[in-house]
Amino acid sequence: MLSQTMEKALNEQVNWELYSSYFYLSMSSYFESISLAGCANWMRVQAQEELFHAMKIYDYINERGGRAILAAIAQPPSEWKEPLNVFEEVLSHEQKVTSLINNLVNLALDERDHATNNFLQWFVAEQVEEEASASAVLEKFRLIGSDKSGLFSIDLELAKRVFNPPTK
Repeated sequence: MLSQTMEKALNEQVNWELYSSYFYLSMSSYFESISLAGCANWMRVQAQEELFHAMKIYDYINERGGRAILAAIAQPPSEWKEPLNVFEEVLSHEQKVTSLINNLVNLALDERDHATNNFLQWFVAEQVEEEASASAVLEKFRLIGSDKSGLFSIDLELAKRVFNPPTK
């Protein structure tokens, strides 16, 4: 059974993960509007991952005898100066999510909620991957600078990304 404090914190994380999905969908739409379909695909896959994360926490709350409470989702930004800025925001966003997950782990440890701590370890590992993925794409954008052929190459590469739901 979840404490009220842990239940509230996990519900806040569900909201944050849903916001993250909106955030990446907004970025996907931005990339579609500037004819970078590969970048749009990368963001759409990212949005699917964030929705999966939200549902994983939602299900956990309910499994532990709590109640998932859905709150309003903030409107994400919809305009960026250039593709590089988008990926700078992606990395910054993922670093924020890592911080939030770490805070949840700390709360679980403080409350001696070993089941929730164990559950959250999946997210700890996932955030390592999320930050590495965002950082890798950002570095490619930084390397190409304003080179249009480099942008074309990155867009083709990002078009290959697919969503593979984790098995657990």
